[in-house]
Amino acid sequence: MLKPLTIGSLALAHNVVLAPLAGITNLPFRLICRKAGASFAYTEMVSVNGLVREGVKTLALLKSSPEDRPLGIQLFGDKPYDLAEAARMVEGYGDLLDINMGCPVRKVVGTGAGSALLQDPLKIAAILRAVRAATTLPLTIKIRSGWHCGDNVYKEVGRIAEAEGCDAVTLHPRSRSLMFSGQADWDQLAEMKGALSIPVLGSGDLFTPDDCLRMLKETGCDGIMIARGALGNPWIFRQVRELEQSGCYAPVGTVERADTISEHLKLFIEELGEAVAVREIKKHIGWYAKGFAGASEIRRTANSAHSIQDILTLTERMRSIPDTLGHTPD
Repeated sequence: MLKPLTIGSLALAHNVVLAPLAGITNLPFRLICRKAGASFAYTEMVSVNGLVREGVKTLALLKSSPEDRPLGIQLFGDKPYDLAEAARMVEGYGDLLDINMGCPVRKVVGTGAGSALLQDPLKIAAILRAVRAATTLPLTIKIRSGWHCGDNVYKEVGRIAEAEGCDAVTLHPRSRSLMFSGQADWDQLAEMKGALSIPVLGSGDLFTPDDCLRMLKETGCDGIMIARGALGNPWIFRQVRELEQSGCYAPVGTVERADTISEHLKLFIEELGEAVAVREIKKHIGWYAKGFAGASEIRRTANSAHSIQDILTLTERMRSIPDTLGHTPD
């Protein structure tokens, strides 16, 4: 089920990629996930309005490195001209361009962008036509099923995307109204795959390696995009490969968790400076510190950390915690 994935002119080693996540998929986190085995990663969502009006400040979100390629850039906006202009501005910063048409959060849909676009397929067509004319990069979109439950426009939007020159479509099979509640309807992925000739990637409810292989097997989608399942769990990319190859995967112990926190912290310091690094890593420790005895205490201690040394002392405490078999409530 794991196999090479080709999206336009872009050839990926395999078909398990890291999704764009606002406030999360900055350069340090992307590098952590790539080291764990992600074949591809995206920037955070980048505002087209920010690019067109603020320029340099917003371009800072596109900071990358040679180890961070190939890189997808995800834009959000609702005006064809602005999206096309933004596409031209970012073309030299990445290897693929994605238009977000699935984000459900209020501050995005309130501008007419994200999943709000699913209410207007004609506008989607105009956007994709304009962006396709503006860039030679592989072009993709990420969508949801529709705006309301039962208002399923995903196949119509997928066909529009294919007709307007998109190279792939990613579907999170939930409506905007569901936000992240309920269960993603993976049957819609199979239907989308049957309706299109371009690659279809699946997203939604991918929290374990078993989930990942099951989505590939049950839906026939060409690849999967892991989002929330990678939070505090970059090893999921490695474990998916292990599971397919051997039928099992190695659990992650407290020493590896501590080592990853230390590495993540170092990357944050290099990119953002010590003060911001402490604030950012505390957020991630809230995800890393789960599933082992004493994890809740580690999280509480992290919340009160004020310095780099506080974090490093915390990782030493984690290393001293013995691993236990199976899941440990925290």
